[in-house]
Amino acid sequence: MTVIQAVIFDIGNVLLGWQPERVFDRLIGPERRTALFAEVDLHSMNLRVDRGAPLGKSIAEMRAAHPHWADEIQLWQDHWDEMLSPVLTESVALMQRLRESGLPVYALSNFGTDTFERARASHAFLNDFDMAFISGRMGVVKPEPEIFAAVEEAVAFPPDALFFTDDNASNIAMAAQRGWQTHQFLTATAFQSSLQNLGVRI
Repeated sequence: MTVIQAVIFDIGNVLLGWQPERVFDRLIGPERRTALFAEVDLHSMNLRVDRGAPLGKSIAEMRAAHPHWADEIQLWQDHWDEMLSPVLTESVALMQRLRESGLPVYALSNFGTDTFERARASHAFLNDFDMAFISGRMGVVKPEPEIFAAVEEAVAFPPDALFFTDDNASNIAMAAQRGWQTHQFLTATAFQSSLQNLGVRI
């Protein structure tokens, strides 16, 4: 069995919650939120941000395209910090213990350039990665193979020495296809067990 030489974390729903629907349900009610998300593709807008488009410009363009939803669309920007919550404290503690053990810890996340800086200002642990691979900076998103190839080139470890966790099955599948060892994230406890089963001492 190959020795794990680095652990790679997704951020959303691994270290920080990411549930826009939950916040919109609270702000405008489930029925109106369902109608909004059915008519306005806010997740596609967010994917453009993840590719590097500025959040403010993307919001303005979407508001112009859907003027009857303009106020609701603006909530995405105004309440963005609430959507990126809560802190998943057990996962963060696990990440920090891995770093303390001397194992390199990286981030690989679909995240906008400006929104990642906003998140770093609010969550100090996002500054603790040995390297952070942020899609908005790279112009490519998971699960596209180019972003995984860029990580491999930068870290200089063989693919099977990388252990990657992500909540998204498509991202996990692409990493596994490239030879990475993977764990689809559900809980920090299950992730820790997977690490220990691979011989990582925490």
